[in-house]
Parts: sequence; structure tokens; C-alpha cells
Amino acid sequence: MKYRALFALPVIVSALGFFVDVYDLLIFSIVRVPSLQSLGYSEAEVSKIGTFIFNCQQAGLLVGGIVWGIWGDKRGRLSVLFGSIITYSLANIACGFVEDPNLYALLRFVAGVGLSGEIGAAMTLVTEIVPKEIRSLGPTLVAGIGYLGAGAAYLTQEWFTWRTAYMVGGGMGLLLLLLRISVFESGLFLQLKETKVSRGNYLYFFSSWPRLVKYFRCVLIGVPTWFVVGILGTFGNEFGKALGIDEGISPGKCVMFIYFGLTAGDFFSGPLSHWLQSRRKAILFLLFIGVIFVGIYLFGGVRSANMLYVVCFLTGVCTGYIGLYLMMVAELYGTNLRATATTSVPSVVRGMAIPMTLAFQGLKPSFGALGGAALLGVLCYGLALLAIYKTDETFGRNLDFVEE
Repeated sequence: MKYRALFALPVIVSALGFFVDVYDLLIFSIVRVPSLQSLGYSEAEVSKIGTFIFNCQQAGLLVGGIVWGIWGDKRGRLSVLFGSIITYSLANIACGFVEDPNLYALLRFVAGVGLSGEIGAAMTLVTEIVPKEIRSLGPTLVAGIGYLGAGAAYLTQEWFTWRTAYMVGGGMGLLLLLLRISVFESGLFLQLKETKVSRGNYLYFFSSWPRLVKYFRCVLIGVPTWFVVGILGTFGNEFGKALGIDEGISPGKCVMFIYFGLTAGDFFSGPLSHWLQSRRKAILFLLFIGVIFVGIYLFGGVRSANMLYVVCFLTGVCTGYIGLYLMMVAELYGTNLRATATTSVPSVVRGMAIPMTLAFQGLKPSFGALGGAALLGVLCYGLALLAIYKTDETFGRNLDFVEE
């Protein structure tokens, strides 16, 4: 009977919401090349302008993650889900009409602001309503279903124009609002509203050295995910050339296969954590295996497009700990800061894609695409492994507590 909680309406709607979130988050990475080419830009300009627009989207994610996180703890998890989805849905529809790269960048920034609220609020809500005995399975189910949105985004741009792909994503978001009407608020948050405890204080994370270290450990654990998606996937065409692959590599297809891998990894990581009775051990295992597959991607002698896509999938599997990771972040913080932490942390992680892409572009002239990515990967995975090793275990933790 206890497993019925996994199929409660908030869990199902959160999974569908994350599906739309992933679709709209990745649609630019998938249509980056064809959309900018259709606007008349050369291959070199596509790389430069595409990086700028991508970074604007990631900056929006960073800003929105902080704003929506604070809002979620002050006004409730559901208010974030409604506000964020309206913002990114309308921005994505507008992207379907864009002609100017500067407007394109502005709209991706607005979309980023909206997209940053979905994942954290959904994971917070699900973590709080699923019984602790099976809590490992709730957020991983949401993430596993949600990541299929990447495949939907790729197939949509294959079947239709890139402009239509944006409109489909925005339309799905608006339809999702109808389902959200029936979702109920977290009981823990409703109890908290009756108290006078301070809620949504983002500065709390920086109010002492131990709190600052704890917060940034949470951020560092997630950084490899955007190294894999934002570097290995988004610039897959450049790695294909560096590897000497004669066939043209589609960055959109690289991203799609990585997210298929993330889906499989998230369905695997939750039960693994449940079996090990540990969040830390499950994430450590996946990070170690992920290092191996990143090495294979860059230096394993991949010589065909199909083999590169297979390696993208396997690398994605090893990176599929996002649901488990965000559940751990939610478990680390009290109810009065849980949404702030769980929404802002992944948004800061996504924002880290900005220095990563800039570092990658800066390293390429001296070390080449493969060498530059390898140096960046060593830094990302090294810091993540150190951070998860130092983070407290949260398996089975009672969530009915607040931060003083």
C-alpha cells in the first residue's frame, strides 16, 4: 500500500511538469545550429552567437533559481509551479517568431528564469509528500520520466521546423497548467505557515563558513551533469571533428542520447540508493563510473557517429543521479529553507555552464577541443567527488524540522 504514494497526483503532475521543463530547457541546445543557420549565420558565427545565447539562458536559470526558491518557501511550492510555467511557456512561444539574435538571447534569458522554478519546487513537493521509507523512489521517478522530454524535443525538431518546436514546448506548458489546478500543497509547508519561523532567507546559506561550505558542496555535486550536457553534448559536432569522425555529428542527437541515458540512470539510482541505504554511496558510484565514460568519449578511439551516440547514452546513465541528488539537497535543509535550497542549487549548477563554456572556448586554442574538455572534466569531477565524500548522509532523515 505504501507504494501507492508514488502514483499520487502531485507526483504524476510533477513528472509531467519536469518532462515539459526538460523539453523547453534543451530545445535551444537541440535547435541551436539549424535556427542560427536559418537566420543566415556562418559556422563560426553559429558557434560564437550560440554560446552567447546559451549563456544568457543559463544566466536566467541562475537568477530565477534564487528568486523562485525564496518565493517557494515564502508563498508555497505550488505558487512557484504556476508562476514559473507561465513564464517559460510564453517565452518559448515567442522564440518561435524571433529574427534577431539579441532578442533571441533575451527570450532565452526569460525562459531560463521561468525554467529554474520547475525542478526545485517539484522535487521539494514530492520529497515532502512521499513516505521516508520509499522516498528514494519518488524524485527518481519524477526525474526518470521528466528526462524523456529531451527525446520529445529532438523528435519534434526532426519532424517540424525549429520555430514549431518552440511553439509545441510552450503549448505543452500552458496545457500543464490545467493539471496543476488539482495538485495540493505540501502538508509540511502548510504546518510551517502557521508558525513565525523565518522562511526563504537566501542569505542564510552565507551567514557562516560551515553553511557556505555546505551549500557549495551541494552545488559542486551537480556540476558534472552540466559538463556532460553543456560541453560534451552541446558541442558534440566539434568533438566529432576532433575525433576524426567523417559523418556529421548532430549536437541535438548527442543531447538526446545523453538524456535517454539520464532517464535510465535516474530509474537505476533511486533503487540503488534504497538498496545501499545511502545517498552518498550511490552518487559516489555513479560519479566514478562517469569519469571512465568521459575518458572513453574523449580518448577511447571513437571513430563513428553511432559509437559516439552510444557513448553519449552511457555517459548519461552515469550522470543520472539528478533526482537522487536533489532529494538529498531537500533532505539536508529544514522546511523553511527547503524550496530555496532545492530550487537555487540546481540553478546555480546550471549557471556554472557559463564559466564552463567560456573556459572550454578559452582552452581550445591551446589544448584543442579534446584536451580542453579533459582538463575541464578533471576539475568538475574532482570537485564533485570531494564534495559528495564530505557531505552528510541523509537516507531516512525525518524532514519535519526547520533551520534556526
